[in-house]
Amino acid sequence: MGSSLMSMLPLVLMFVVLYFVMIRPQMKKQKEHRAMVDALAKGDEVVTAGGLLGKVAKLGDSNLGLEIANGVEVQIQRSAVVQVLPKGSIK
Repeated sequence: MGSSLMSMLPLVLMFVVLYFVMIRPQMKKQKEHRAMVDALAKGDEVVTAGGLLGKVAKLGDSNLGLEIANGVEVQIQRSAVVQVLPKGSIK
């Protein structure tokens, strides 16, 4: 009985290490991204995954209108926003 338990120990230890090194940090990062996307407001300056810089003009449930130039607005998915910039970053 003891030898079968000892043979399972390396597998269990590998799973524990994998959880703390890879899975847990990724879940934390996803949670932070979700909170950032949920907190978006009209007028926020953002960067998208595709590299577009712009101001949030319209908010929808799953998408938003991004004003990338005066009079030019594109629709993007909320999840495409990767960073919120400080006010006044975009000139």
